[in-house]
Amino acid sequence: MADAAVRTAEPDDVAEIARIHRDTWRTAYRDLVPGEVLADLDVARTAPAWAEAVEGGQVLVATEGRWLVGFCVAGAAPADDVARADGSLPPDAATTALVNVLVEPRWGRRGHGGRLLAAAAARLREAGATRGVAWVPEADRASTGFYAKAEWTPDGTVRTLDALGRPLREIRVSGGLTLLLSS
Repeated sequence: MADAAVRTAEPDDVAEIARIHRDTWRTAYRDLVPGEVLADLDVARTAPAWAEAVEGGQVLVATEGRWLVGFCVAGAAPADDVARADGSLPPDAATTALVNVLVEPRWGRRGHGGRLLAAAAARLREAGATRGVAWVPEADRASTGFYAKAEWTPDGTVRTLDALGRPLREIRVSGGLTLLLSS
């Protein structure tokens, strides 16, 4: 494998982050999300939101050689993403982070996701976070398996999103931020 690394995203990365987002969703979620939703993912429309996240320092990117192959968005979790099923907030709500790791499938199974999650966890710990959460489509076995390897497990909270009239059930996984890379 060529040199693999994780670094903070830069403004020049925005277009590639938006492309990876679009292409990965179109590949990974083609059986979970209606084709119209996936076809509507447009790099030009999502790039401004990615630019804002990059500017805010919330995005890390994984590289292999000269290629950008994945990214992780991580920051303080909004109350809605941390709340229990009954709407109440757990005692650690203020120190819980929301994390989203996405690696383009053709670059999968090469350790990029683990490097991204470990780097994000280290940054989040330095910022005072004590726990991380991520939302994953319940039927997405690759993502649930990935988080399980990091000992992030479903915490019993689910949500159902409306994807053009087709329900998409997501589970929330949660885990610690003391992650070590293993070979």
